[in-house]
Amino acid sequence: MTLKEIAAEAGVSISTVSRVINKSSKCPASKEVQDKIWEIVRRTGYTPNTTARDLKRGSAENTEPLSRSIACLFARTSDVETDSFFSSLARSIEKEAFKYNYILKYTFTAFDINHPSTFRLITDNHVDGVAVLGRCDKQLLKFLKQYFKCVAYTGLNNLEAKYDQIICDGYQASITAINHLMQLGHTKIAYIGETEAEDRYQGYCTALASRQLPLRREYISNVTLSSEGGYKGAAALLNKGCDATAFFCPNDVTAIGAMRAIKEHGLSIPGDVSIISIDDIDMAQYLNPMLTTIHIPVEEMGQMTAKTLIDRIEGGHHLPMKINLPYYIANRESCGPCRRGK
Repeated sequence: MTLKEIAAEAGVSISTVSRVINKSSKCPASKEVQDKIWEIVRRTGYTPNTTARDLKRGSAENTEPLSRSIACLFARTSDVETDSFFSSLARSIEKEAFKYNYILKYTFTAFDINHPSTFRLITDNHVDGVAVLGRCDKQLLKFLKQYFKCVAYTGLNNLEAKYDQIICDGYQASITAINHLMQLGHTKIAYIGETEAEDRYQGYCTALASRQLPLRREYISNVTLSSEGGYKGAAALLNKGCDATAFFCPNDVTAIGAMRAIKEHGLSIPGDVSIISIDDIDMAQYLNPMLTTIHIPVEEMGQMTAKTLIDRIEGGHHLPMKINLPYYIANRESCGPCRRGK
């Protein structure tokens, strides 16, 4: 596969393809076009002609092309295409790896890992390492370790395992989110999301306890992290007469579903209730009202995951590393002062 052939299939110019795969700051291509180009690169296994590139730069050193590959496991989502957070994370990993002449050879999810074709893909893999996106249990990590020499994990939950980890601490991010609501006068704060082995739920509990506030079961809705889960979780709470003045969701897509349910119950945001979440996906700033959320540095997480995994593959380090990236509040319109009884 050549740049010309990729350009023809994508319906763009060769220069556009070159700018995309070389991460040029002057690249004018839209996100959709960039995604299409990277999909073609991944599917065809394209690698850059390093000999030609070095000659162009006037260097004859290191002219032997390097063609190595990695895989990505989506541990938390079964629908990669619709999950904005994890698809962006994978795209960042792919782009960064490509700079080191590694290609993202294939992706798979934990939900289809026992499917015969996927299992065969894993057991017969010819990749150099795997990046695990999102929390997974020790049994799955042990399984991966049997078939992948090098494993790196990235997500918002800490793992009690001796693997390279690139995280943005969801536990602390949750505490920050709840403290923000409390500073606005909210003490009746509901939680909508997963509760089992979830650091963001533990952060919610810790933040309440730090203010001597009770953990009220009628304020908790244990649902999957999805827009549908958020909608059903918020609707269930409100149908039972929940008098919470604020809602906390562990991620933005769950909050989007919850916002719809809140509005359908005739409540205004943030006039009647406030809502805050974590991730800061692109859509968050285009909602009405714009969503207040904890910004997670997804691009940097992906870049650091790729660098760490490649460094391990190439023998740069041997001890397990843990890299914790910072977050901040993207303070927008969905949170306001508590106007109802505390």
